Amino acid sequence: MTVRPARLAEVAGFSIDKVAAAAGDDPDVLRLENLDTDAPPPREAVEATKAAVGELTANSYLPFTGRRDLRLAVADRVRSRSGVEYDPDSEVVITASDGDGLLDALLAVTDHGDEVIITDPTYAGILNRILLAGARPRVVPIRAVEGAWRLDLDELAASVGPATRAIVLQNPSIPSGYLLTDAEWREIARLCVEHDLWLIYWALMEGIVFDDGEVIHPASYPGMRERTIVVGTVSLEQRMIGWRIGWMVAPEAVMSDLAVVHIYNGLVAGGFAQAGALAALTAADDGLAGCLAEWQRRRDTVCDQLRGLPMLAAAGGWSQILDSRALGVEPDALSHALIRHRVAATPMTGWGGPIADRHLRLVFSREPVPRLEQLGDRFAMALADLGVTSWRVP
Repeated sequence: MTVRPARLAEVAGFSIDKVAAAAGDDPDVLRLENLDTDAPPPREAVEATKAAVGELTANSYLPFTGRRDLRLAVADRVRSRSGVEYDPDSEVVITASDGDGLLDALLAVTDHGDEVIITDPTYAGILNRILLAGARPRVVPIRAVEGAWRLDLDELAASVGPATRAIVLQNPSIPSGYLLTDAEWREIARLCVEHDLWLIYWALMEGIVFDDGEVIHPASYPGMRERTIVVGTVSLEQRMIGWRIGWMVAPEAVMSDLAVVHIYNGLVAGGFAQAGALAALTAADDGLAGCLAEWQRRRDTVCDQLRGLPMLAAAGGWSQILDSRALGVEPDALSHALIRHRVAATPMTGWGGPIADRHLRLVFSREPVPRLEQLGDRFAMALADLGVTSWRVP
């Protein structure tokens, strides 16, 4: 019998696929289980992609680091949000997705047994990529404070030890939608500088911020340009999930290692997808502002429909989480009950630690407002099945 590799011993699946399979193809099911959206990509991206299909220049392994005009567009995008200049020739690599770039970064800066600090909850793809790289996750909780998620800065500082090599953060974050404040970023930067840590910043949705929140880039803080690896993508802000295009932006000192790892991990991003990404990043209007307004309306609808339940509104991103155990039911049981009433939502078991394990994720970016307005009644029926009847607020 084949022995399973030790690196997979603690690596679990998302459970999203199980919820999706249980939902089936019923068009009446509210699909809140997977990070998707019905908002279209920029028109320029679709047209450029179609034009590039079949072109010889878009059907090559070269250049390994991605086409230069796209690297320049990525450097411009990061500069516009951070105020920090990057050289497109020596400090930018195009990848075959942002998840690909995250694993590249972990393999390039950690050794077996190194510790990597993450939040609880986090995106399961962060946690499991750390394990695949042979490092060990060290979990720091986010906590509900005055109606918002806040990073526990005391526990963050206490988590840094001799084996700590990096901190991995998103902002806003999957699955909770928390948004780091300037004070939190300053403490993160202080710890990175004082302890010589890498910050792997997964910037997949940094511009998806609600309620006029501020977009803050960690590379702009003193001492952080030389220790921040930015992993980005067109998947969410530009709604180009199927293109599978991402990038890594990092100081030249580490970029040679990142590029080598990428060659043997992802090799090269698809040429016609790169053409689409370039068009999206250089479009006069990529449509993000209009999408933000609509996603915020959907978030607000979910909050209104589930008023009275233990849930904090997302400050950004495409999802937020509900504390199932505060209602006296397990997230998996609630997910199963919701499926019976045509709502698909994913339990967060395995998405960090004890805080994640008590929550259910609700993705609001895919369903339009008229459909989301059915959520409250369906939730009420599912909770009634589980014996919970007193949550609704008049």
